[in-house]
Amino acid sequence: MTKKLIEYIKEAEQSGVAIGHFNISNSEILSGILAGARKLNLPVVIGLSEGERDFLGMKQAVALVRSYKDEFDYPVFINADHTYSIEKAKEAIDAGVDSIVVDGSKLTLDENIKLTKECVQYARNKNPEILVEAEIGYIGGSSKILDDIPLDVSLEDDDLPTPSDAKRLVEESGADMLAPAVGNVHGMLRVEHDPKLNIGLIKKMRDIVGVPLILHGGSGNTDEDFKKAIKAGISMVHINTEIRVAFKDGLKMSLQEYPEEVAPYKLMKEAVKMVEKKVVEKMSLFNNL
Repeated sequence: MTKKLIEYIKEAEQSGVAIGHFNISNSEILSGILAGARKLNLPVVIGLSEGERDFLGMKQAVALVRSYKDEFDYPVFINADHTYSIEKAKEAIDAGVDSIVVDGSKLTLDENIKLTKECVQYARNKNPEILVEAEIGYIGGSSKILDDIPLDVSLEDDDLPTPSDAKRLVEESGADMLAPAVGNVHGMLRVEHDPKLNIGLIKKMRDIVGVPLILHGGSGNTDEDFKKAIKAGISMVHINTEIRVAFKDGLKMSLQEYPEEVAPYKLMKEAVKMVEKKVVEKMSLFNNL
């Protein structure tokens, strides 16, 4: 029987490594992620944004992940990523997720605390084992290829959240984890690496906030930045855009190579393989393998 998600997160932190979190919007991407994770025998978290949930179905996604967990007795967990309202939070919690991200990053601190606290209370009443992750500082709202960094993303030191505000958010809301803006950006730049992460701020956040830190917007960052961020206190890394690109590249390859093929399961094979390859690459990096 697998351990609880919080146990894996704490073990990762103690070992100086990070758990991989990868988003899905269909069962093929899920198959590729799980193949990669099982190849390395590492725990993995499957995430779905509100848009991904609307496409695949929240209950359906939970059932898919649970089926793998039960069949293989494998540590795979499901997270309701970037949830913006109490209504959507209740929907995900009721469906049986293992964790949920309450994204109040565009709200005032007081409004963020209020929303996160409401979600925490609902989750605790439904199932005390559900982890609630708070978010502070805006890093953009879409996992896609970018020509430029969106103007409203918090990148400069003066725009980034302070450790004291982060601590207040966690303490007053009761959140189990925190995703702070530390120079990270959703999506990835088309022609260069994303901006460097603020490693000093990550360390200060972890020392002061007292809960595990999660890095969102991991696509596009350098290997060196990941290593430094994990060493400074990041316990989980979210990757979405790079998974989407891998899936698209694999599917495109199949469509070009077999233009007359109409069987979806045959066309999807290369896409699944490309996702698996990307997951192995990222999880190996996060775990110093």
